[in-house]
Amino acid sequence: MKLTVLADAQAVAREAVARILESASGALKARGVFRWVLAGGGTPRLAYELLVQANRDWRGWQFYLGDERCLPPDDPERNSRMLDQALFRQAAIEQEQIHMIPAQLGAETGAAVYAETIRNSLPFDLVLLGLGEDGHTASLFPGHEYAPDALVVPVHDAPKPPPDRISLGYGALSSARQLLFLVNGTGKHPALSAWRAGKDIPPARIAAEDVQVLADQAAANG
Repeated sequence: MKLTVLADAQAVAREAVARILESASGALKARGVFRWVLAGGGTPRLAYELLVQANRDWRGWQFYLGDERCLPPDDPERNSRMLDQALFRQAAIEQEQIHMIPAQLGAETGAAVYAETIRNSLPFDLVLLGLGEDGHTASLFPGHEYAPDALVVPVHDAPKPPPDRISLGYGALSSARQLLFLVNGTGKHPALSAWRAGKDIPPARIAAEDVQVLADQAAANG
């Protein structure tokens, strides 16, 4: 992976927006569509809010989600709720451009449904991801085994509530044209260091060719 260290979370979000727009421009010119996987979390939300201010033409953009909690659709802990508030409503994105994970169906059924939803959309042009303090990404957790080629996986017994989730699997993530990780805060430093040292944590199992990491000084240097 290629690491870029920036001053703080705001700088990470600004650089993320620049790279998202660059990826979108290239995909739209090459294929007429930009297939983008979004992440939950505070830093991605900041990037989405900046992106709404920076971009005015959303034609050709298709939005997907990296993981979701198995909760009712209106639960405030759903990633889809945050995305609706921070991005979709603000940018007036058309509903047919949005492909959220139906996690309210339960982990097994929702994963199977979403695998069929994305099957003909691969490879994704850009996947936005975070890195947890424990080394997880999306909802792929250390110490848990997932089918290596699965496009979407049901997740049970997640160490963070709720225990049931749905996540893109290594198969979908590894096929992506580009992965972009946003990593902020001193709490993420041990996980980022472990990844850079070659430890077997979920991000290290993603075999994508282009893996970019934007980290603030705290995450990169502790």
